[in-house]
Amino acid sequence: MKIICVGRNYAAHVEELKNSVPENPILFLKPDTAILLKKQPFFIPDFSDQIHYEVEVLVKINRIGKHIDRKYAHKYYDEIGLGIDFTARDLQSHLKDKGLPWEKAKAFDGSAVIGNFMPKSNFTNVNDIKFSLKRNKEVVQNGNTSLMLWKTDALIEYISKYFTLKIGDIIFTGTPSGVGKVFADDVLEGYLEEEKMFSIKVK
Repeated sequence: MKIICVGRNYAAHVEELKNSVPENPILFLKPDTAILLKKQPFFIPDFSDQIHYEVEVLVKINRIGKHIDRKYAHKYYDEIGLGIDFTARDLQSHLKDKGLPWEKAKAFDGSAVIGNFMPKSNFTNVNDIKFSLKRNKEVVQNGNTSLMLWKTDALIEYISKYFTLKIGDIIFTGTPSGVGKVFADDVLEGYLEEEKMFSIKVK
């Protein structure tokens, strides 16, 4: 399986990082070694002093597809989840300044939290799902999929032009504003609507 991530998909997040809104979705990949194992804490790596949390709605692909038309994209997923794209912001800024790829800042071991999934049928509209992240019981990120610059079906259409989607692939659909630094002993909890989808201890 592969993890396909979408950058700059919420206008407020683009603004908070002082980036420009892209003409097309920004895509990057994480290897399966990036997945934080279930019930394991997240250990802050020693190569960064600025690890940021980024909560994201996840989509799990349920069939093989290539060059998927948007009107059929809804058939390629039936589960919605929530996760975190941990980002070494200081390293990312350094790489961006030099025009280099982001992998070291985005794809390191443990950088992908994959929480629980729920049936898509639980939601009236996948383009209107509320989600949030709490840090030590305080809400730090509040999002709604209605605010995506590119909605889920549009992302599947776009991604499948470049990468064949396979069963079990996971799409990280982008983070809203409110990203911030994690510290040792933080507890991060993610919610899809009112349902807790994960709880992570930071070490």
